[in-house]
Amino acid sequence: MWVDPDDDPRDKQGPGPDGELATLQDFLHDYRLTLRMKCEGLDAEQLARRSVPPSTMSLLGLVRHLAEVERDWRGWLGDDKRQPKLYGARDADFHGAVADPDVVAEAFRDLEREQAATDAALAAYADLGERVGSDEIAIRELMVHRIDEYARHCGHADLLRECVDGRVGQ
Repeated sequence: MWVDPDDDPRDKQGPGPDGELATLQDFLHDYRLTLRMKCEGLDAEQLARRSVPPSTMSLLGLVRHLAEVERDWRGWLGDDKRQPKLYGARDADFHGAVADPDVVAEAFRDLEREQAATDAALAAYADLGERVGSDEIAIRELMVHRIDEYARHCGHADLLRECVDGRVGQ
């Protein structure tokens, strides 16, 4: 087991949250926490290890990638003025995930900052059905897409972590 079920911070006792928005936010919170848990206790080399060659994917690359997509999702909300990429050209989030403690620290700072900025931007929309941006995406759809992105990458993180030190997900 990854963590003792009695100590799992994602396991909340009692009924789930009330309402659609609270439920979506709860799922997103837990997937974000899962990603962090998969990275805990590893050094820069282990986080940057590309455990499934020839893939460029690593735990650190996933952290950088999710920071990048959090930033990108904010561009869907309004006038489609995209912010510049954090790490440069396509796939630079994975290619630049190198075994350097400063790169690791920066990646986690970036992720936290971009998550907070996207959360704040979405908090301005009380109606989950409101359609925004040139694609007229519903806020609900954007929230579900975020959960989907984290869930998919938490599955990758399970496999990557197992390759690094044998620990498996639950």
